[in-house]
Amino acid sequence: MPGIQAQIWKGSSFTIERKKGKAPGVVIFRLSGPFTARDMYGTLTPEALRNLFESSSDEAPTARIFDLSEVPYMDSAGLGMMVSEHVRCQGKGLRMVAAGVTPRVLQLFKMTKVDTFLSMAATVEEAECQ
Repeated sequence: MPGIQAQIWKGSSFTIERKKGKAPGVVIFRLSGPFTARDMYGTLTPEALRNLFESSSDEAPTARIFDLSEVPYMDSAGLGMMVSEHVRCQGKGLRMVAAGVTPRVLQLFKMTKVDTFLSMAATVEEAECQ
């Protein structure tokens, strides 16, 4: 189809930054860039990505906050990872919150009904207070 082009996020690579929250046991994962299989697994193996989300602190984990404010787009692999992490958190009795969900990612959550079970907050600060 002439005139239709794929949207490519040039200059933005996928990164995950892990840091401690303000409250004990809260871990914040700041995701940045397109959350797609190509971008995710271009730098991390699936096992390395799973290991990144496991607790490595002395504090007993209580919550995981995923800051998605810098994620312009998410594909089915990113969505699947979020759902898998939600299930894993439920199994461990942890709270999981998606914070700062961008409009396009929110549209995906609504279309797939993920918004019906995944806790969301406007900001990381709001998520920490939930």
